[in-house]
Amino acid sequence: MNQIDLAGRTMVVTGGARGIGYAIAERLVQSGAKVALWDLLGEEAEASARTLANGSIACAVNVADAASVDAAARRTREAFGRIDGLVNGAGITGPVKPLADYSVDEWRSVVEVNLTGTFNCCRAVVPVMQENNYGRIVNIASVAGKEGNPNLAAYSAAKAGIIGLTKSLGKELAKTGIAVNCITPTTAKTPILEQLTPEFIEYMRVRIPRDRFAELSEIAAMVAWLLSEENSFTTAATFDLSGGRTTY
Repeated sequence: MNQIDLAGRTMVVTGGARGIGYAIAERLVQSGAKVALWDLLGEEAEASARTLANGSIACAVNVADAASVDAAARRTREAFGRIDGLVNGAGITGPVKPLADYSVDEWRSVVEVNLTGTFNCCRAVVPVMQENNYGRIVNIASVAGKEGNPNLAAYSAAKAGIIGLTKSLGKELAKTGIAVNCITPTTAKTPILEQLTPEFIEYMRVRIPRDRFAELSEIAAMVAWLLSEENSFTTAATFDLSGGRTTY
């Protein structure tokens, strides 16, 4: 494992209690960072923070609720004094079914957690980063945001929105010391698969030229570099983690 120097840095990882978020947080701690796990699963996040150690903390946060996010940002700033990095990983897939069968509430829930949640967290953290003219933001989009997955219209649309948000905010902050990028991973073996049918999981796997799902460590490695000082020039960009599935 390459050593990425994040010593003295403080990071926020949303959806960090388990899955991709926890794997990223673990890699960041291994690189010397202190991490705040923001997650709707407050007790699980507390347990994960204890396991991570190195001064890690947990905040029970509903990313779709701006007030909840603002409170977590205040607590994190009080605990660490600053926020150097933000990983927006909290997300839900929503039901797998045709768009015409979606209820308005189901659509709204997926978009609010994935896309509005990313907006809420960036909105709360960017001003804290601006105080030190330094920051790194990594938004977790998806291959679905590039290609669209059938029967996952809300998820695909929300993830495409995250890509657009990333490009907009990255350009907005390009003359500052803050970089904003996103990644578009293919499916990885995480608890989010519990929301999908075996048939749909296999549908996604066979479309990956690597013929396997992404490893959590592979995702975490790319994110760790994007959060480092070495990523000093690239911003408003999308980094592919699709195993060859996407072609742009």
